[in-house]
Amino acid sequence: MSLTRAESIALLEQAGLKPKRKLGQNFVVDANTLARIVRLGRVTSESHVIEIGAGLGALTQELLSTQASVTAVEIDPDLVQILRNRPELSEAHIVEGDALHMDLNEVVSLSRSPWVLVANLPYNVATPLVLRVLEDVPQIQRMLVMVQAEVGERMAAGPGDDAYGAVSLRVGYHGTASVAGRVPPTVFVPRPKVDSVLVSIERSPEPAVDPGLVSEDEIFALVRQAFGQRRKMLRRSLAAVVSPEAFEAAGVLPTARPEELDVRDFGRLALSLK
Repeated sequence: MSLTRAESIALLEQAGLKPKRKLGQNFVVDANTLARIVRLGRVTSESHVIEIGAGLGALTQELLSTQASVTAVEIDPDLVQILRNRPELSEAHIVEGDALHMDLNEVVSLSRSPWVLVANLPYNVATPLVLRVLEDVPQIQRMLVMVQAEVGERMAAGPGDDAYGAVSLRVGYHGTASVAGRVPPTVFVPRPKVDSVLVSIERSPEPAVDPGLVSEDEIFALVRQAFGQRRKMLRRSLAAVVSPEAFEAAGVLPTARPEELDVRDFGRLALSLK
């Protein structure tokens, strides 16, 4: 059984703690939501799972129920103490640290197998954390993360979508993302003021654009410049760096706006500048 709302509140009260807003602490207290996260994350007894932002361990406990190998990372030393004192979590490897700055490759080196990240991510670090994992931790092959709805929609957006932007392109450079479901504020303690979504991300075998031809940095320098003036046509926003001949060589219309291009289009533009 997962932690109930009453049990979660009791754990905090017994430790003399309150959720810390600066750490984005909103704890999931709904058993159906926890089971749904594990199911959508496709966690089995063969899985090696890393959970970031373990909190009180409700999701950790649900992950362990599958007999998966679970490593739970938590930045708050007060919550780490709770996690380590809960007998239901004795099979989990509890790691204290800041996932944005610690060596995650060292953490996942515990096994040579592919890993899956399954987490209720603190809203304030969700985007940089997901991007860091995609860029720096290739052993994590899949993710199922709960994030603020606006953030998740941005990660999963495609060309032409209202939420599409630089974050969508950075995720798309490394893999594919989709919104797997919505989550209301009522399943959390305390309740956030926004809805959440579950985002599924699958790492592609190779980046969308061959880094041997053009680097990620070169592509995203163009992306940043284009989306810095996203209302303008590319011939205006990129006028200082992309010539009419380069647009033609890349097969990109200079009259297009940045939200109409996918990452391969930007890759061809960057390549045309070489």
